[in-house]
Amino acid sequence: MVAARKPAVPGSALHLVPALPQRAPAPELAAAEPVIRAETLTIRYGEFAAVRDTTLDIPPKQVTAIIGPSGCGKSTLLRAMNRMNDFIDGVRVSGRLLFNGRDVYGPDTDPVELRRRVGMVFQKPNPFPKTIFKNVAWGPAVNGYRGNLAELVEESLRKAALWDEVKDQLNKSALALSGGQQQRLCIARAVAMQPEVLLMDEPCSALDPIATARIEDLIDQLKSQYTVVLVTHNMQQAARVSDRTAFMLMGELVEVDVTSRLFTTPGDPRTQDYITGRFG
Repeated sequence: MVAARKPAVPGSALHLVPALPQRAPAPELAAAEPVIRAETLTIRYGEFAAVRDTTLDIPPKQVTAIIGPSGCGKSTLLRAMNRMNDFIDGVRVSGRLLFNGRDVYGPDTDPVELRRRVGMVFQKPNPFPKTIFKNVAWGPAVNGYRGNLAELVEESLRKAALWDEVKDQLNKSALALSGGQQQRLCIARAVAMQPEVLLMDEPCSALDPIATARIEDLIDQLKSQYTVVLVTHNMQQAARVSDRTAFMLMGELVEVDVTSRLFTTPGDPRTQDYITGRFG
């Protein structure tokens, strides 16, 4: 179903971006303690600073989109939130990154436990070469889940809006699913770990428009239970699905605001230039 849309105001930044869907206003950032907080965070690959002196709060049970041109540092920032950057040689982190008030890079943080609580969905669907059932059940099983695995698999597939399509095919290979179904399976796999946060790194970039619309609808449903951080190169997608949007440029967090306000009355001229297509 296509949401009703507000007309763009001539002369505004939004005039050159498809109008935002009607949606309830997001609460202000200060209304709740942030689930994730970056404080003067800098991330370097060798001598190159991919993220520079960034401070950003991620409020609970909202969708926060991070936008910006390619190479601006948005995926690096996202991956830092569950320490996926640890797998890249030469990465150095300074400043602080907090998850529920605890330092993500502190000596008492277990990265494996962190990634269970802060799940991630990648740009391209990456199902395991296993059955649909085992794709969802594998993570909880190896982490000692003691409940009913079949019930957990069904619940996770329902949350990913995939159950009705695959309930009679659970023993078939996940690789036989379409691209959009595979991405929803990866979301179900992440949800099965019962995280608090879902990080999504351009989850629709490899999908067709119909599959993209289904993922966007799903993101809107997931935020009632999870905090979602979405990196996207698609400004229209950020406008459609996010409550708050952060704009990054050349490693710097330029501006973060309620999405409707950032796209209509940005506070920084660089944001205005980006969303009106003057660069990027």
